[in-house]
Amino acid sequence: MLEGSCCCKAVRFTVSEPPEMMATCHCSRCRKVGMSTFVFVKSDAFSLVDGHSQISVYEPEESFRYRRTFCSRCGTSLGEIGSSGDSFPVPANCFDDPLNLKVRFHEFVREKPEWAVICDDAKQFEGHPVAS
Repeated sequence: MLEGSCCCKAVRFTVSEPPEMMATCHCSRCRKVGMSTFVFVKSDAFSLVDGHSQISVYEPEESFRYRRTFCSRCGTSLGEIGSSGDSFPVPANCFDDPLNLKVRFHEFVREKPEWAVICDDAKQFEGHPVAS
């Protein structure tokens, strides 16, 4: 069982199965919402322990399809908590317990700013891995 939370601990969750994988997105949108490195968790393994009323949702503009959730008290990005898919991304930094994963891939590398240096051997995609 892995535990996770926002910075102020108002939102707390558990994951009963280890995340499936870790990746880093370099698109400007993920960088701005604080969700660059994330893990995929299975929906049925995720449990919100506390803080449902503290979760705010950012609905994307046209052309974007992914909602983003945040703690309304401290602003911590919570990824796509509450997504209807079989799995969804949660920022790796939200986990209180160690994750025994390494970044599997980097996506949207074409949007990476010069100051961001990739320091691992993970596969790199110019855009979304599915489209590449």
